[in-house]
Amino acid sequence: MPHYDDEVIEIVALAVAAYCLGMLPTATLVGRRLGIDPTRQGSGNPGASNMYRLCSRKAGIIVALIDMGKGALPTALALSVSGRTAAHVVWVAAVVGHVWPILRGFRGGKGVATAGGAGLVISPIIGLLCGLSFLVVVKVVRVAALGSLSIAFSYPLLALIWGYPASEILASIGVAAIMVLRHQSNIRQLLAKR
Repeated sequence: MPHYDDEVIEIVALAVAAYCLGMLPTATLVGRRLGIDPTRQGSGNPGASNMYRLCSRKAGIIVALIDMGKGALPTALALSVSGRTAAHVVWVAAVVGHVWPILRGFRGGKGVATAGGAGLVISPIIGLLCGLSFLVVVKVVRVAALGSLSIAFSYPLLALIWGYPASEILASIGVAAIMVLRHQSNIRQLLAKR
């Protein structure tokens, strides 16, 4: 029992740390250096796509890479010290921290890059396939939101096909649900254009 308690405390501590790292306002910090506020300009979303549209490809890539690191680093740490269960808990925590940061009134980004960075750590092959799905969809339809949604639906499906444990599939569904929830406005706009 003491060993179990220590394990739970360790996972909770890692999840809290991941949430805090997820709150780092990457786009806002990069935007400030470039004289813009992504929360008030463009789509109003503090993410890589908005920075790309507002500033440049370079700014978008920088934000995307840092946001990916916000998911990848704590997940890699959890995976190495506590195993896959902890890694999946941390994955969700990092995405929640990015999407609903308590220090910014629960108004954050859409979580795509942060989720993707963690997903690459947990399952590199599935992560790469999801990244490829994003690139293909964006290349074909020129809509970043659809590329992001392709990731949300592809990861749990591939995890199921690969025969991952139910708990891991549920965690990936949770992350996917957050991404879909944060893309509601994009989904409504896309449906309105049909």
